[in-house]
Amino acid sequence: QGRLVESGGGLVQAGGSLRLSCAASGRTFSSYAMGWFRQAPGKERESVATVIWSGRSTTYADSVKGRFTISRDNAKNTLYLQMNSLKPEDTAVYYCAATRDWPVTALVVEVWGQGTLVTVSS
Repeated sequence: QGRLVESGGGLVQAGGSLRLSCAASGRTFSSYAMGWFRQAPGKERESVATVIWSGRSTTYADSVKGRFTISRDNAKNTLYLQMNSLKPEDTAVYYCAATRDWPVTALVVEVWGQGTLVTVSS
């Protein structure tokens, strides 16, 4: 049924940047809406950014708007999250997700990645 694998997480200083990638395999996700979620210790998983299948429509959480950019390359079956001006509160495990429904919410996600850890030091 396909799977998603994240990469690009790591340790970065506040104010720095990271680019996360989500590689899809097993099936083509070009017709799926996709998104990035994150979960910090003691907190619920929250939506960070989402994108429709065509890449022409996106949404962002208020906490990351203006700093993060979601994009996709359907030819490469890959999803990206460019994170700039990182803050300590961005520290979390980041997950990519795919669904045939829109808008993308945790309740309708059909395929989850395994997660990649992003740690932002102060």
